[in-house]
Amino acid sequence: MKKLIIIALMLIGTLSFGQNKNAKASLEVDGVCGMCKARIEKACLNTKGVKFADWNIDTHELKLIFDARKTDVETIEKQVLAAGHDTKAFKATDEAYASVHACCKYRDDEVIDDHKD
Repeated sequence: MKKLIIIALMLIGTLSFGQNKNAKASLEVDGVCGMCKARIEKACLNTKGVKFADWNIDTHELKLIFDARKTDVETIEKQVLAAGHDTKAFKATDEAYASVHACCKYRDDEVIDDHKD
């Protein structure tokens, strides 16, 4: 009976350590509107292992929850760049930026002015 209890406690201890797989991160991502929000979040959620992505239009902060065993921040950031949005650390390619909708050209001062309240 004692052996059974010891084995059960060992299994419970092992399982509790295995549950800590979710990681949280935040990135600064450039964009100006709701279409940008949808594009950025979709790029993140299409990355294997990403469970939650929320980009704030006003603060440009992208909050993430992801399975650290399946992906990392670099991989997610590459997907955002491929979608045409700059991050604080990297700039999207001109080809990727050209693919965003005309109202989403966040590098253009006129577009930025159009989206101000």
